[in-house]
Amino acid sequence: MPSPLSRRRFLGLSALSSAAAFGLTTISAGGASASQRRTDFSPAVVIGTGYGAAVTALRLGEAGIPTLMLEMGRLWDTPAGDGNVFSGMLRPDRRSMWLKTRTEAPLASFLWIDVVNRDIERYTGVLDRVDHGDMSVYVGRGVGGGSLVNGAMAVTPKRHYFEEILPSVDADEMYGTYFPRAGAALGVNHIDPEWFETCRSYKYARLSRKHAGKAGLTTTFVPSVYDFDYLRREEAGDVPRSALASEVIYGNNHGKRSLDKTYLPAALGTGNVTIRTLTEVRAIHHQPDGTYRLTVRELDDVGNVVATSEIGTRHLFLGAGSLGSTELLLRARETGALPELNDEVGQCWGTNGNVMLGRANHVWDTTGTVQSGMPALGIDAWDDPEHPVFAEIAPMPAGLELWVSLYLAITKNPERGHFTYDAATDSARLHWTAEQGQPTIDAAKALFDRVNRANGTIYRHDLFGDTRPFENRFTYHPLGGLVLGKATDLYGRVRGYPNLYVTDGSLIPGSTGVNPFVTITALAERNIERVLAEDLRRP
Repeated sequence: MPSPLSRRRFLGLSALSSAAAFGLTTISAGGASASQRRTDFSPAVVIGTGYGAAVTALRLGEAGIPTLMLEMGRLWDTPAGDGNVFSGMLRPDRRSMWLKTRTEAPLASFLWIDVVNRDIERYTGVLDRVDHGDMSVYVGRGVGGGSLVNGAMAVTPKRHYFEEILPSVDADEMYGTYFPRAGAALGVNHIDPEWFETCRSYKYARLSRKHAGKAGLTTTFVPSVYDFDYLRREEAGDVPRSALASEVIYGNNHGKRSLDKTYLPAALGTGNVTIRTLTEVRAIHHQPDGTYRLTVRELDDVGNVVATSEIGTRHLFLGAGSLGSTELLLRARETGALPELNDEVGQCWGTNGNVMLGRANHVWDTTGTVQSGMPALGIDAWDDPEHPVFAEIAPMPAGLELWVSLYLAITKNPERGHFTYDAATDSARLHWTAEQGQPTIDAAKALFDRVNRANGTIYRHDLFGDTRPFENRFTYHPLGGLVLGKATDLYGRVRGYPNLYVTDGSLIPGSTGVNPFVTITALAERNIERVLAEDLRRP
């Protein structure tokens, strides 16, 4: 279990609570330095508040470097009229989606009827779905980024595969130092195996384990940043429900150790980090004196631009995610703002091989009416020489028996997309075709054909809005676009521009073989340690 809150984290949590209470869009702890009191300049700026950004800000703050974080989303720390910060999946409201008028959940239908999505008010909600033709990308919006909306599965990749995707990174250092450091700071914990065998929360996972076993497949417990002790108390009825209240893709009101509970309050607690919310960075310019000027837009609650300004910095860290960071640099290169960026910007993007599918169970094989929204088990067939697959055993928490086993499979798809700049819309456009997703479907089908044959079951064809049994037109795990060692050096320094860095999932070439946030966090820990030692000095 994580150690008790440090004084620094306590100060940071207090700063977040105070900002929420007073509706502030600027968050800091304690007095601000002279550098921080200037609104137009900060020695270091971090764009985004997701995993890589949060690591970077904490370590900069610990080093005594005044740091400003710019977050496009809002701070999620204020209960609405129902007493909750986030809305659940079964009755979503405006808090659920970023500037949409209808929710867009990955599970589109049941018995071909859209009983999942709802009309909502336009609002700066927590989950965004960004559409690019044949591929849609889910991203988190808010202080904490994707940590607010993911399934909390804190998985370290197989070492041999990590060495394959990032051969220039010292695996001994990663597995000996940075993965453990990341896990400790994130609050990774493990389920009690004995409780798992008898609890109601994971009856659905035990059923999928039984079916996998009949097919000769193995399963593995999955570490999590959801507090399994809290989950146990949820099932006992001792605390408010969250994972057992169908809360996951639109945020968790309790139990989850998202970044606004871990890295970010620790960063704020250094007294050197400030977060500005509802602030969108649109352009980056390199100045003659070596500094950078950012054009930023301030947004209101429904996404209107209420002000535009500029912020200067000497050290700029991009942590806006695979889509956001790539778009910023691609726009800068193609508009001539940063013309020396190389041709690798925008390349080698992948979906982490994501594909969702469902299986229809026999009437005697029930999954249970109470299902934890936080997966704790996966089918591990990653070492299959022909079709490597890691399949999360996912919940379908509708509050009633549906006889469906659901999975989000991660496959080894070698196909990669790329981005180009569209001047007409001033945005990056992803080039990815449906045909590029076929290897993902083939791998998942090879695995689950075995499961169906062994158990006499079939695929569900009614879950994705048409009759397809496999849904691979979306990803929760966008990776690549600014790949380590290509668009950047081996520590995230952007080639061609000093003091410009990338610190998020865009560094990873399209695949990790597991949920990627622990890898992103560990890689950021590695990179910022080197950057602090060689590039920055305490002001």
